[in-house]
Amino acid sequence: MSFQKRPAPPLGKTYFFSDVHLGLGSKDDDRKREQRVIRFLDMVKQDAGELFILGDLFDYWFEYKSVVPKGYFRLFAKLADLRFRGIQITYLAGNHDFWLKGYLTDELGVTIHTDPIERTIGGKRFYLHHGDGLLKNDTGYRILKRVLRNRFNIFLFSLIHPDITSWIAHWSSRKSRAYTSKKTFEGNDMVDFARKKIREGFDVVIMGHNHQSLFKELDRGVYVNIGDWLHENTYAVFDGNKIQLKKWGEPVRHPQRQNQFQKPQRV
Repeated sequence: MSFQKRPAPPLGKTYFFSDVHLGLGSKDDDRKREQRVIRFLDMVKQDAGELFILGDLFDYWFEYKSVVPKGYFRLFAKLADLRFRGIQITYLAGNHDFWLKGYLTDELGVTIHTDPIERTIGGKRFYLHHGDGLLKNDTGYRILKRVLRNRFNIFLFSLIHPDITSWIAHWSSRKSRAYTSKKTFEGNDMVDFARKKIREGFDVVIMGHNHQSLFKELDRGVYVNIGDWLHENTYAVFDGNKIQLKKWGEPVRHPQRQNQFQKPQRV
């Protein structure tokens, strides 16, 4: 689909957020969460050049050929408004919403990625990953991920009525959340992975997934976990010089954690 859009703001900032999990919880809580994100996007559109959504915007998303999950018109309208203003939107699918096909691209102009993203922004190398599948001993999840992303399995799932697949997906989501909440070393494994990518030459590694915001200097770079919008309402913003982890409405204050990144000297 071709969009009539205005030029992006000069030297616009780059924003990152993830793990909103729309569709989780009561309808009232879900609507309030959607409204918070919409207000956040109203702020983003004032000075953004690009927006990255690093997965799990939805607690469940599956596209049929002519059917998509019900709801979220207001959010989609806001994303379309950002695109009209020339702001690029890139969506990296998470473990709850990786059955994304062409709807967001065709209707809203959103670029979809199913694999981690490597990008140079403002002269700094960014590595963007949802964060799932990084537990060193969780081979079961990595196998399951391949099964769920298999084209033939997706086709079989699409033959089931949407109301039934939605129920199955939400049931599975609850089971998955109960399982992963017991993975106490997930954060450490993600930090180790980020350190490895920084040693490979990346300046900034950004992830979500484990719903625990974190800003951590590693060697000559920075690892940022952008948290979630279920409890923290956190996001990251890069202004071309430094990256900051912020809470919607106020900066995140982590004791003994510097919340900005200046490009280090290479040695």
